[in-house]
Amino acid sequence: MRKAPSLEWRWVSTEEDDEEDRGGGSAAAVDSVGRGGSFESEDDEDGEDDGDEDEEEEEGRKKRLIRTVPSVDWFDVEGNEVSVAQQVEDTEEFDFGRTMFVALQTLAVVFGDIGIGPLYTFDVMFNKYPIHGEEDVLGALSLVLYTLILMPLVKYVLVVLWANDDGEGGIFALYSLICRNAKVSLIPNQVHSEKRMSSFRLKLPTAELERSIKVKEQLESSLLLKKLLLGLVLFGTSMFISNGVITPAMSVLSAVSGLKVGIRNTSQDVVVMISVALLVILFSVQRYATSKVGFALGPSLLVWFCCLGGIGIYNLSLYGPTAFKAFNPLYIIYYFGRNPFQAWLSLGGCILCATGSEAIFSNLCYFPVRYVQYMFVLLVLPCLVLAYLGQAAFLIANPKSSEQVFFSSIPSGVFWPVFLVANLAALIASRTMTVAIFQCLKQSIALGCFPRLKIVHTSRKFMAKIYIPVVNWFLLVSCLGFIVLFRNVYDVGNAYAIAELGVMIMATVYVTVIMLLIWESNIRKVLSFVITFLFLELVFFSSALSSVGDGGWALLMFASVLLMIMFIWNYGSKLKYDSEVKQKLSKDLMRKLGPNLGTIRAPGLGLVCSDIVKGVPAIFGHFLTSLPAIHSIIVFVCIRNVPVPAVPQSERFLFQRVCSRGYHMFRCIARYGYKDKKQEHHSVFERLLIEGLEKFIQREAVELSLQSEDDVDSDEEPPTPVKIIQAPNGSLYSLDVPLLADYVPSTPGIPEASCSTPQHDPVFDYGQNLELELAFIKQSKQSGAVYLIDNPIIKARKDSWFFKKLMINYFFAFLRNNCRRAIMLMSIPHSNMMQVRMTSYV
Repeated sequence: MRKAPSLEWRWVSTEEDDEEDRGGGSAAAVDSVGRGGSFESEDDEDGEDDGDEDEEEEEGRKKRLIRTVPSVDWFDVEGNEVSVAQQVEDTEEFDFGRTMFVALQTLAVVFGDIGIGPLYTFDVMFNKYPIHGEEDVLGALSLVLYTLILMPLVKYVLVVLWANDDGEGGIFALYSLICRNAKVSLIPNQVHSEKRMSSFRLKLPTAELERSIKVKEQLESSLLLKKLLLGLVLFGTSMFISNGVITPAMSVLSAVSGLKVGIRNTSQDVVVMISVALLVILFSVQRYATSKVGFALGPSLLVWFCCLGGIGIYNLSLYGPTAFKAFNPLYIIYYFGRNPFQAWLSLGGCILCATGSEAIFSNLCYFPVRYVQYMFVLLVLPCLVLAYLGQAAFLIANPKSSEQVFFSSIPSGVFWPVFLVANLAALIASRTMTVAIFQCLKQSIALGCFPRLKIVHTSRKFMAKIYIPVVNWFLLVSCLGFIVLFRNVYDVGNAYAIAELGVMIMATVYVTVIMLLIWESNIRKVLSFVITFLFLELVFFSSALSSVGDGGWALLMFASVLLMIMFIWNYGSKLKYDSEVKQKLSKDLMRKLGPNLGTIRAPGLGLVCSDIVKGVPAIFGHFLTSLPAIHSIIVFVCIRNVPVPAVPQSERFLFQRVCSRGYHMFRCIARYGYKDKKQEHHSVFERLLIEGLEKFIQREAVELSLQSEDDVDSDEEPPTPVKIIQAPNGSLYSLDVPLLADYVPSTPGIPEASCSTPQHDPVFDYGQNLELELAFIKQSKQSGAVYLIDNPIIKARKDSWFFKKLMINYFFAFLRNNCRRAIMLMSIPHSNMMQVRMTSYV
């Protein structure tokens, strides 16, 4: 049964609406679905300035939303086939055992980083602001408490977690969410039918839709804003990866430093060597920890949070409840009033209590939002608050013990058990950030912002659990480099604050865009969010930058190198795509090449792989001019990474005919989300592709039988009957092959019937044509598939500026030669693959 065309929304003036009513025509389709729309303004028909009359006319013009019907396209027909099974919500009954299992894993994966803040927060703060009395301790504690309340709780747990991309978190999830609702990607390889996927959302007009449409229109029309969004997400990603390098160094070094309290006269060299050994062990077992040790780490971190709360209660009961005065925010004012400059410097250490906030959002893919919120509010936050209150109570009674505050406040009878648990918690925190980096890089690779790397899926049940070997060892070397370079928690803490705040600022910017574009929030809420948190984060960031000379310089250099790699890769990929679009063949030229060159159609399936989604890729012209024969069925395959977490298998492939039916040429777009596993075996990929092609042909026959050819608006030519004959060797050949229509072979070895054209055209029959074409596809499948792949060399033109030549000819070439190609992930045998190396000058 045919589906009704989906409806779209756009803004039109009342005058335009009246013209449409008088003309009886329907509104033209616009490239927008759901929230999207096209805001159109009419120019004045009269060039005269009529003063008040013009103003009244301008005020009288009213815009309203109308529904439009998009033009029919075979990609749209395919895209409308939405899998209902994917939209059915999980209705499993409550299971206490499973709930506890997920809760413990949430502790280990999500809250490991933020849970170790008490190890070093006061140490770094009071390194910048020495204690001169009780008011200093209460002021610093008040800063820490309200930072915990505002940053992790209000911003991330209550607001940012809801900006997830269908359960996926992280800075690239925010960017992909914006890309899905507005065309802001610099590589214009989107197709309109992607918005028909079940992963996209359709929302009816609301009162705030006009503002959302204007924001969308501004983002799509401004190249500067597109570049700014991309630049911000690349900067945020580089800072996030740097944060993942600093976290293990800071966590393990601060935990091992407790030896100086337990064993007097322990040298810093011993602390550094033990930290290095623990990090080597951690990253060596990282692959297994991703999937198998998560449940074992959950109870360990539960014990750690209980230790934090218990030690805090012990110190409060021993030294008195004076620390509770810090809940009065006036102590923050007093803190800055006594010594504003030193108080401002200490903000870089204060933000360390909120480190790991971004990891809460980045690791969201493993657990539901509600689990994360409940665990933070009911367990994590109370234990952290008690820990800081207990440390403050200890410092009020012992103001000279401002180093190793946490370990100094531990009761002597339980010091060594807590020391061991603290070191285990530090290793768990390091693992938390490493897992978050794996997720972030997978998203950036899928969206074309990072070179493709080998990704290992460590769990057959959960696709989100991944391991990237190259990144794992790169992080290890970088962590060891930071520890050996700085050797103490104070300099490493300065770099830690810069990295964390850089990610926080980017998250604030992107969530603000999402609130305007997607959530359509009240403008007061948006302004309150962005002004409050952006102001606070910029103040904290300015304090952290003041310590660039004490350790932040190394992190900024590290982040700059990562940013340069991502920028060069994205820039080179865009130039490569633009060159492929410019070099694509026209259909008329392709029709002439075959007959003039004497090309013969041989049995089999030819998969021509390229990155363009429209037109005939240039490499196909090279195959036509270089090979005496091409396959009887040609499919132009484009593997697309769409800005959604996952694409259902039923929506994986989109098909479209290229030229008329007799050419047996199709275009296929294989769509993958950034969460999908792309390491499909080539045989599985071929089977799924052929099944999708058969379904497309069957659906096409039904559609064409229900409507006349004049009503179909697609790029295919009027259909012609397909006639099949059987050769002496049992193979099936097409009689009506337009590429051979004007070619008369001189070689007697080729069967005459396989190269001739019919003398008369029989009556067209869709049913008979469908059966013959399906039989033809089946025979081609049995003959085997060959992948025709281009392996281009991208070079800058001779007249290009020096830096462009440097980036393209050397840096991008190096990255491209040492990364994986999307089609190569299928482990295609060399016998089934043909490559063409073309040189493109950009």
